[in-house]
Amino acid sequence: MAQTTCPIIPLPADARLNSGAFKFDNTTTIVTTQASLQPIAQYLQQGLSQKSAIQVKLGKATKGSVVKLVLTGNKQDKLVQLDAYSLDIQPTQITITAPSAAGVFYGVISLLQLTAQSKDAAVACWSISDIAGYGWRGFMLDESRHFFGKAKVKQLLDWMAFYKLNRFHWHLTDEPGWRIEIKKYPALTLTGGKGNYTDSLAPAQYYTQQEIKEIVAYAAARFITVIPEIDMPGHATAANRAYPEYSGGGSAKHPEFTFNPGKEGTYQYLTNILKETDALFPSQMIHIGGDEVSFGNEKWMANPDIQQLMAREKLTDAKGVEFYFIRRMADCLATMKNKVLAWDEVTQANLVPEQTIVFWWRHDQPRQLTTSLQKGYSVVLCPRLPFYFDFVQDSAHVSGRKWGPQKGYASLEKVYDFSVADYPIQPGQLSQVLGLQANLWTETIKTEQRLDFMTFPRMLALAETAWTDPQQKNFNDFVKRMEAQLPLLKQQGIQYYDFVLPQQSPEPKR
Repeated sequence: MAQTTCPIIPLPADARLNSGAFKFDNTTTIVTTQASLQPIAQYLQQGLSQKSAIQVKLGKATKGSVVKLVLTGNKQDKLVQLDAYSLDIQPTQITITAPSAAGVFYGVISLLQLTAQSKDAAVACWSISDIAGYGWRGFMLDESRHFFGKAKVKQLLDWMAFYKLNRFHWHLTDEPGWRIEIKKYPALTLTGGKGNYTDSLAPAQYYTQQEIKEIVAYAAARFITVIPEIDMPGHATAANRAYPEYSGGGSAKHPEFTFNPGKEGTYQYLTNILKETDALFPSQMIHIGGDEVSFGNEKWMANPDIQQLMAREKLTDAKGVEFYFIRRMADCLATMKNKVLAWDEVTQANLVPEQTIVFWWRHDQPRQLTTSLQKGYSVVLCPRLPFYFDFVQDSAHVSGRKWGPQKGYASLEKVYDFSVADYPIQPGQLSQVLGLQANLWTETIKTEQRLDFMTFPRMLALAETAWTDPQQKNFNDFVKRMEAQLPLLKQQGIQYYDFVLPQQSPEPKR
């Protein structure tokens, strides 16, 4: 047949094209006998209407064609954890089966992609058996530096779901602004929420707790887990503007950068913040940052509270103080039954491996990855190159980061070609690698247009890299399938970078 590669992104594990086609019409019914799948059936009904202008019914099949959603009894851990599903399209019936609701959802997503690219409401008869490479397929958005708001976040979640990404890491606090309402400490948003990376006088922008609950529920309906980040002990400038009594000082370049680890009240203050945060996010995971503390801890050694802490706990230097703080806050999260997530600096803090997930981000320090794995930590791989999407994606682009004298950048191809095999991971450690994540830091991104440009189509490459077996991947084939998907992005107003015809998508400036 003319078409041999399944046009889905990410590419399924096994896909076979058979003769014939299934044609949707006004008699088509979506059927499921399990109540737990009813929201997914509704999602499919709405998706067919929105993306393909196809109207179908929900309920019991009478006459006409049928789309069946089925939960199987196969509860093998691997199949459930890696979102396995099968999609079988016959001329009069489509059947999606999976051992988990998430798997059924991803079968629905594959069907939506096929119908969105089909003509005349007719979808080719594919037989697909699929499973993800990683259980953690993540995307991080920094809204401290620039705030984008509820509608844009929901749109990102829609596209994450459409490409089977399932972890949304929400960076809500940092130096420029505090973006999450904490009712016990209202000044965090009223004062700490003012300003952003490019305008320190901008009015306060933040999410109310009700808005956060709405977004978390919206994500959950798309089988996306939301993980908040409350950065500490560094990157605390916005919080310290609101409550300076908990500041540990900073540096000329990073004023009031740290929380005060020598003051006992700091721990209760942050515990209260984490308790409210925990109540909003059912993921039972909170990211506490833990990175770049040295940017603003130069006043620690002259702080009497910290001097007393060092004497009492027999700490010899600022690094020891930093790790003491991290352990205290990790213990606090453990009492809330939360895992502690943090950047790779915490590898030396002697946290409990079973309760910790390390995010390896410093691509130029592979030793940090090695040490994390040797110490038994679970790890999410998000190296700056190629997974920091604030890096430019074309050597001709000027707004955005480049790395070192070689001016390294994160091209679409480099994102796609990322391979765990290129890193110092032993075969026995592969199970500790939970998955992959791209991070969008927003120092150079203050408009939705530029956010789109830096995210798409690299999100598609990330999705395939996190899902598809490396042995099946082929960049040129991916580009062909990606080109067929770009009209879908355009229809929704996404101003993506055109990899094939870059002159058609000039770089939006900061």
